[in-house]
Amino acid sequence: MTRILTRTLLAAVSLPIAATAAEYMDKTATRDNDNRDIANNFEAQVKQVFSQIDQIMKRAGGSLANIVSVTVFIKESRYGDRFVEMRKDYFHNGNYPGSALVTVTNFARPGIEIEIQAVGVVGDRCSSDNPCSAEGQAKKK
Repeated sequence: MTRILTRTLLAAVSLPIAATAAEYMDKTATRDNDNRDIANNFEAQVKQVFSQIDQIMKRAGGSLANIVSVTVFIKESRYGDRFVEMRKDYFHNGNYPGSALVTVTNFARPGIEIEIQAVGVVGDRCSSDNPCSAEGQAKKK
């Protein structure tokens, strides 16, 4: 079965999994996995967001490599270049999901610097060796 995962982190905390279940995170938006305060700390929040996405993907039988799309909202445009640099630690070999980076005026909750909405696909049979698209099949020949 193919499972499509959607995740909004730091500002909202729900995860529909192929419309069969919902998952809600315990962590507060401005606390890391060790319960340290990361309010107003952009880099710590980026690490926490990706940690949470990774945990969810692993529970669904996947990994960050299964993320196909992200929409990233940042509070200050000066964080843009730093985010692009930091994501290299999470998506290896330049295999980045489709993405959008959007600067917002503020978030509803004080101390939040970033929000990421991620969509991952787990359980499909498509790969580089077994492409599903016509374009991918043509390239393989």
